[in-house]
Amino acid sequence: MGGMFSPPKSSPPPPPPPPPPMPEKSATEVRAAETESRRRAAAAKGRSSTILTGPTGVSDTGQAGGKKTLLGQ
Repeated sequence: MGGMFSPPKSSPPPPPPPPPPMPEKSATEVRAAETESRRRAAAAKGRSSTILTGPTGVSDTGQAGGKKTLLGQ
């Protein structure tokens, strides 16, 4: 009865094939890729560098007008 519920015996899977060789790139191709990467990073940054306040707003506690508003509490 012990062999009735045992898992079937299987052989281990074959090893994966070796990866294909990496193509070699010239120095000009590498430089062009680096320049493109920098350009994309600068474009993705967008206006985030112009926002000078944090997520909670301006840290200055003085309010113009002196009275509290619902928005400014």
